[in-house]
Amino acid sequence: MTNFREKYGAWALITGASSGIGAEFARQLAAKKLDLILVARRKNRLVKLAKELRAQHGIEIKTVPLDLAKPGFLKTLLRQVATSNVGLLVNNAGFGIAGSFTDQPLEDELRMLDVNCRAALILAHEFANRMVQHRRGGIIMVSSVAAFQGVPFMSHYAATKAYDLILGEGLYHELKRFGVDVLTLCPGATATEFAQVAGGKDFPQAMAVAPVVAEALDALGKKSHVVTGAKNKLSVFATRLLPRRLTSYAAMQVMRRLGRSGRA
Repeated sequence: MTNFREKYGAWALITGASSGIGAEFARQLAAKKLDLILVARRKNRLVKLAKELRAQHGIEIKTVPLDLAKPGFLKTLLRQVATSNVGLLVNNAGFGIAGSFTDQPLEDELRMLDVNCRAALILAHEFANRMVQHRRGGIIMVSSVAAFQGVPFMSHYAATKAYDLILGEGLYHELKRFGVDVLTLCPGATATEFAQVAGGKDFPQAMAVAPVVAEALDALGKKSHVVTGAKNKLSVFATRLLPRRLTSYAAMQVMRRLGRSGRA
């Protein structure tokens, strides 16, 4: 079993840590005795989670209420973590928008681009440079099974997650020579607040977050990416065998059944 504190250092930084997959990364890394920097917009949730994990594991935790869509978020973040040597970055923050592409305000789509792609790039670049200097570290990019094909009625979301996947896969090979592990996590439907934020019905048979995060942490340093869940693995494998037009059409039918197709 990997000793995370010994391999990556004392501090892990997790974005989107106030709920769902991000909060579960915090819980499982706390159990591995890493000190945590928790970043999200919702201060009250961060404070509550930090209090819980300090009591359970006796670790040091910093909470940073921050909107990653803001242009100058990095300067604010670095001021608050200046004394912490971050050895593990979990680029988890992100959200989706569902419905007809032309129905969505451009402002909302640009905000999603900023959070899902721009912020992930900025953080990966900043902390990868530090990790390369120390010749050790780890980066987890949270993508999605949506990254493997076009997804009508979530077209832009799928595109942002494809960006995260391709960036992570490239960095896996590029940074390995410096002792930096990179993993891209591609979960399918997971029991989080994603569906409520995106709009539409909850995903049926969504996976619990704990096994999703556990599989990611187990794969870090061993694989370039991991798709969680047997059905999701099969679905992604099918995208390699079937014509892309057909996989996107199948995705469209799923989105319609979930009530995400917007206007007729």
